[in-house]
Amino acid sequence: MAENDLLIRAARCEATERTPVWMMRQAGRFLPEYRAVRAKHSFLEMCYTPELVVEVTLQPVDLIGVDAAIIFSDILVVFPGMGLDLDFQSGKGPVIGNPVSSAHDVDALAIPDPEVSMGYVMESHRLLRRELAGRVPLIGFAGAPFTLASYAIEGGSTRDFQRCKAFMFNEPAAWDALMTKFAKTVTAYLCAQIDAGAQVLQLFDSWVGAVAPRDYAASVLPYTKMVLDGVKAYDSSVPLIHFANGATSMLDLVQQAGGDVIGLDWRLDMAHAVERIAPRFAIQGNIDPVTLFANEEVIDAKVGEILAAVGTRPGHIFNLGHGISKETDPARAKHFIASVKEQSAQVRGARA
Repeated sequence: MAENDLLIRAARCEATERTPVWMMRQAGRFLPEYRAVRAKHSFLEMCYTPELVVEVTLQPVDLIGVDAAIIFSDILVVFPGMGLDLDFQSGKGPVIGNPVSSAHDVDALAIPDPEVSMGYVMESHRLLRRELAGRVPLIGFAGAPFTLASYAIEGGSTRDFQRCKAFMFNEPAAWDALMTKFAKTVTAYLCAQIDAGAQVLQLFDSWVGAVAPRDYAASVLPYTKMVLDGVKAYDSSVPLIHFANGATSMLDLVQQAGGDVIGLDWRLDMAHAVERIAPRFAIQGNIDPVTLFANEEVIDAKVGEILAAVGTRPGHIFNLGHGISKETDPARAKHFIASVKEQSAQVRGARA
């Protein structure tokens, strides 16, 4: 057990002395120390090199004071082992050289052995557990099947998801085969991260908000549930965070997918979330990332509003409603973390 196990206990809906806090994309471009490393290496080189992964993963722990380390990686690192050509190009982001456009393309995809094709991720976990020495828990992660499918079909980033959703509508058998392969790949990958030392796992469904609720229920939910149920069957002791970005209109369906923690974007008021999310789930979120561009008094007030909305409910992990912006001032991020710690400790102390 980590010496600072606040996040693990909160994820299990256990009592905590204060609210644990971390930030999505915390190991990233907002830190000058990260940019100094990135200036010498390509993004994928950093992902593939365990020593570099350890260095940048530890930066926000050491510099900002977050309550968890999330391994530096990318949700798309599963692609090469499946047979999808992956590159990251300046100004474009991820580019898939051979996007999926037919049932034949789906049939050609492999379900890789994570220790063989993503062994560098597992080695990074093992190194990080030694370096962290219990200071904070280590979070592993993967992309959810729909979000992976969107990149695989679109060939990269998109705003409208036209190709992806058209494939889902027009090719139901091929869609099922594709999503099943992604679900099996992600399940094995997350289980391998547990074996390598991950103490908490997060499933990112970053673009699922592009799907209508009826289509989510029929064509997305079963595969997300396959992943969460499969990992839980493998090791029920490791908390699972399910972050379905943009899915506040189908929060009831998101809960049906399973897991232990529902991650929220900033589009849903926390008081409403507390009312709508079943007590068996912990809640993660959900301050607007742009709040960190405000002055310290505003940041303090916004933090206080969310803590007040959570109230006495156990199982809250404070986080941004999406990833931290690369333009964020590290000093404001550090203040945000300190504000959550101080205010939540005062609230918990008053209730004790």
